Amino acid sequence: MKPYALALALATLTVPLALPAQTTFPPTIQTEGPPEPVRLTPPSAPAPVAPRVMPVNMLPKKKPPKLAPLSRLAVSVGISDMGGNVQVATNLDRYINLRATGNYFDYTANNISISGYTANGTAKMATGGASVDFYPFPNHGFRLSPGVLFYNKNALSANVTVTGGTKITLNGTDYYSSTTNPIVGAGTVNLHNQNPAFTMTTGWGNMISRTGGHWSFPFELGVALVGAPQVNLGFTSGQACNSPNPSTPGTVCVDVSGPTADPVFVNNLNSQIAKYDQDINMLKYYPILSFGVSYNFAIRRTY
Repeated sequence: MKPYALALALATLTVPLALPAQTTFPPTIQTEGPPEPVRLTPPSAPAPVAPRVMPVNMLPKKKPPKLAPLSRLAVSVGISDMGGNVQVATNLDRYINLRATGNYFDYTANNISISGYTANGTAKMATGGASVDFYPFPNHGFRLSPGVLFYNKNALSANVTVTGGTKITLNGTDYYSSTTNPIVGAGTVNLHNQNPAFTMTTGWGNMISRTGGHWSFPFELGVALVGAPQVNLGFTSGQACNSPNPSTPGTVCVDVSGPTADPVFVNNLNSQIAKYDQDINMLKYYPILSFGVSYNFAIRRTY
């Protein structure tokens, strides 16, 4: 045998002995036809996730509309301590409105009889003004409003007849209207000594809402510096006596008007008028109180 043939036979016999004893090889399976394709199972879809619901208090707030200057107009009607009240306002910027105000009242009462006095009286209120409304918190209604009352004709007037025998006290002195020539007089109270007059008010309710609403209910409280009120009182006819009964001995009657008017009576009347002026001096700070309903609308486009 040739040497290389002998070496090949020995190699064939020793290879199986070199493999580990536990190693086995599966038999090769022969199949007919093409191999089956490998089917890949697609991954399953993830389970749906429920959407998150944001709490209401965490939702983004809707921004109020941005208003161009002089883009809206508001009209208000209501009542005040000076009569029927009408107001017109427009916006200047986010914090400021310009407002015009008018009040009117006219009332006459006739034949009012009180303790021997018969009077016909008239109360007439007529005012017009303008103010600047400042809203430090635009989305709320609180405001501060300096202004001017440029028209003021507020006044009270009356005509009085004093029944005969009725007592009148002037500057601490008692007089009695004559039974034969009773006292007749007239008086006025003027509440417009300072014209124009500065006003200062505060209130609640923005006539031009910064949150987009149309309706509001403005309330206002403040004062007008109208100056010291003035009382005018005079007697046009009649006599004043020192006794209610003209037949009483010592009864003296004097004229209350005209060139023959008694000077003592006139001095007492003037002193009494000065006291009346002092009594109502507090009305130089005339109170302003009003309440109404307002509606605003656009007069030109906003931003």
